This record gives sequence, C-alpha cells and structure tokens, in this order.
Amino acid sequence: MDAIKKELESRKNEIKKEVKFLFKANMKFTDWDVPEADDEEVARILLDIIQEALDEIKQDIDDGKYKNY
Repeated sequence: MDAIKKELESRKNEIKKEVKFLFKANMKFTDWDVPEADDEEVARILLDIIQEALDEIKQDIDDGKYKNY
C-alpha cells in the first residue's frame, strides 16, 4: 500500500490541477453561454455538480465496482 500512496502523492498536485481545470473550464463555458449569469452562483452550482460526481464515485467504490479495475 505504501507504493500506492507514494505514487498518488507524487501526482497529487497534478490531480488537483486537473480538477480545478475542469471547474474553471465549465465556468468559462457558462460565461460564454450565459454572459449575464452571476459568477458566484455559477461557481456554487458547478461545485455541487462536481461534488455529486465525487459522491457517485465514492458510492461506486463502496459498492465494490473498482475491486478488479
């Protein structure tokens, strides 16, 4: 398990950067599609959507869907 933790720790900043990129890209897309949108409201809704996706992944893990991935 230590090798797994070490590997993921070495990519931690990259993973976080990718998640932030996803968030920022969707902020831009929304701004392009709905320029008058309240950016703070958009940010909160996007965060909720991303959190929902993370919760679904967590549930999949709990359900054993990644045991033999």
